[in-house]
Amino acid sequence: MQFPVETDTGSGERLHLLGIEEDDHGEYLAIEGHLEPGVGPPMHVHFGQDEGVRVEDGVIGYTVLDPSGEERSGQVGPGEEIRFLSGQFHRFWNDGDTPARITGWVRPPGNFPWYISRVHESLRNNGGERPGFFDGAFLSWRYRHEFQLAEIPIPVVRYVFPVVVGLGTLLGRYRKYRDAPASPAGAPGPSGAR
Repeated sequence: MQFPVETDTGSGERLHLLGIEEDDHGEYLAIEGHLEPGVGPPMHVHFGQDEGVRVEDGVIGYTVLDPSGEERSGQVGPGEEIRFLSGQFHRFWNDGDTPARITGWVRPPGNFPWYISRVHESLRNNGGERPGFFDGAFLSWRYRHEFQLAEIPIPVVRYVFPVVVGLGTLLGRYRKYRDAPASPAGAPGPSGAR
């Protein structure tokens, strides 16, 4: 994948994937983002990746689920950062009245740049609310060992999406994903509990 990459959900979230960088802790994807008021990604988890969000302008609200399923919420403002650990369900959003500007990182980058750019493209092409039906099934199924949306029950990912992906393959819906990288062998994946 060549950087930089611009993404836009069509609903007020834009990301600028700057590129892969390296420091004493290894490789990470550097990101800049723009969120309109009330906008941000849904509750999700990265298996095998940590994510950090630093507020440059505005106020970012966040919610994380601890291992027992208890929610913890808060806000961070300019100059502050929130870190989401691998395996920790989380979401964040612009909790202010003006556009927010953030910087961030995903460590290690893995397939995140490819995945998020395709999710955002599908969102934009489908009105900004949800990815297209076939796109969502393909991306959720193929990368189920790396990413998961909390709103999609695990049985749907395990049993329904493979059928949808099979149908989509027969219908030729996935030619655009010929360059889709494989999910890494041994990726942790969902445990079945949230």
